[in-house]
Amino acid sequence: MALRHIRNFCIIAHIDHGKSTLADRLLEYTHTVAQRDLQEQLLDGMDLERERGITIKSHPVRMHYTAKDGEEYELNLIDTPGHVDFSYEVSRSLGACEGALLLIDATQGVQAQTVANVMLAMHQDLRIIPLINKIDLPAANLPLCFEQMEEVLALPREEAMMVSGKTGEGVPELLEAIVREVPPPELPPHDPGSSALIFDSLYDAYRGVVTYVRVHQGTFRRGTRIRLFSNDLESEVKEVGFFSPEMKAAEELGPGEVGYLIPNIKSSSETRIGDTVTDVMKPCKEPLPGFQQVRPMVFSGIYPIDTADYNQLKFSMGKLQLNDAAFFYQAESSAALGFGFRCGFLGLLHMEIIQERLRREYNMDIIATYPSVIYHVFMRDGEMLEIDNPVRLPDPAAIDRIEEPLIKARLMLPVAYIGDVMNLVMSKRGICTNTDSVDAGHVIITAVIPMHEILIDFHDKLKSITRGYGSMDYEPCGYQPGKLLRMDILVNGEPVDAFASIVHEDMAQYRGRMICERLKDVIPPQMFQIAIQAAIGGKVIARETVRQLRKNVLAKCYGGDITRKRKLLEKQKEGKKRMKLIGEVNIPQEAFVAVLRSSEDDR
Repeated sequence: MALRHIRNFCIIAHIDHGKSTLADRLLEYTHTVAQRDLQEQLLDGMDLERERGITIKSHPVRMHYTAKDGEEYELNLIDTPGHVDFSYEVSRSLGACEGALLLIDATQGVQAQTVANVMLAMHQDLRIIPLINKIDLPAANLPLCFEQMEEVLALPREEAMMVSGKTGEGVPELLEAIVREVPPPELPPHDPGSSALIFDSLYDAYRGVVTYVRVHQGTFRRGTRIRLFSNDLESEVKEVGFFSPEMKAAEELGPGEVGYLIPNIKSSSETRIGDTVTDVMKPCKEPLPGFQQVRPMVFSGIYPIDTADYNQLKFSMGKLQLNDAAFFYQAESSAALGFGFRCGFLGLLHMEIIQERLRREYNMDIIATYPSVIYHVFMRDGEMLEIDNPVRLPDPAAIDRIEEPLIKARLMLPVAYIGDVMNLVMSKRGICTNTDSVDAGHVIITAVIPMHEILIDFHDKLKSITRGYGSMDYEPCGYQPGKLLRMDILVNGEPVDAFASIVHEDMAQYRGRMICERLKDVIPPQMFQIAIQAAIGGKVIARETVRQLRKNVLAKCYGGDITRKRKLLEKQKEGKKRMKLIGEVNIPQEAFVAVLRSSEDDR
């Protein structure tokens, strides 16, 4: 189709503001999907996406629309994830578009992730069409949305369109606005070679890797010999096509079009989001801008509850990685948990999704260790190590300093909760750097917080404190040195590496005491006393004792001298000492679950 009749756009919004529902209405009004095939959240293919109401994988779709001027247009919609963990995928999806529909929930107004996505769209120089969604709800507050649009996003209220993804109100006018407002694609002025941007990929069991691409220049057909810029990998295209919304093969993909290429590649880790594809016969001179290597930010160990499931878990992780190149894993072993894997994730939601998919799609019973981040450990000899597992931390005598990663968080909340949220930030060793007023009732707090402190419960506590009205967006913000120490948990004098963690000096005693108390409650009594200790180096900072099971050796001693009773007790005491020297403590699986999943619930 001619370039002037193509419109590439995406929908950006905060979580649960109605992206997928609006996409359903666009598919319905353009007759892309037959009426009998329509269902809610049509572009969200995973059960997890439907249950949670979030988009995990972006999904493009091509729609054909005949405008009021009688011309037929090709509308390419790219549905993007809304969570902060997937911000790089969102930025690459925006890079494949010329326009963006900015969705604002009429009942909630502008949220933190809305601001972040608008900044991404402005950075990509996209034409933004603001939409106020859910106008059919009784709780809709349009004056608040208009005020926040102008104050926070610097978008004039006159440009806002009223829509309802549920009822379809305003959707016909929106389709006309897309044709009118979103500019058509333009050819690169200085590079005549063929080029296409990879903005996502997935693994198909029968076809191999499927790459989602936006063609910038040239034409790609079946049989075209292509090359990837990031790794110089060459391959032949087996099939090209587009999404409607299922995959449909086509003769070719031309300039400005969005679709898929199926190269002869067996692993999605070889195709990277943001990479450039070029024709070997007509190569482009330079890759398209914006590519960066996606690096995991959060690490956790995943172990099978039954050690016999290790090989099945390894196979399941390999299949998951084919569909999610940002997921990283490598084998490791633990004295307490056996053989397992050290896994890297983009963030906490990404970690939660992977674990849930392992349990559901592959029926794996797994346990995850306490999440950690990458620390920079500077040795006295000048070497710098990247440590993501506390067990690998070198001898403290050889360490010069340890630096921990920081995040810059933007917290949007009602004014009434500003004091409580600032206290929460400070309790997590954060610093509030700025406070901006959004309108009469809302503020945005900018804070710098160590990333380790937000790993478990920060988001839950923010929602709890603000009665659900607070929202958060964050981005990496460098490293800072800190008083960080490795804390070991000793059970009967033996360190349990699954409970080892890197903690700040100020929080070490509190954290150690809390873990010891939890373990005391879940480890069953043994025939001898068990000491549970938290230790930093050779110094014990917290201790609890699991009581011993005792036989009443005096039960049949009805009389006689006190020395007879004392002799029996001393004999029992000696036996307990001997048993303690050779005895082993079996820590039940529930103990790991209790400590690793809930070790910060009381903070």
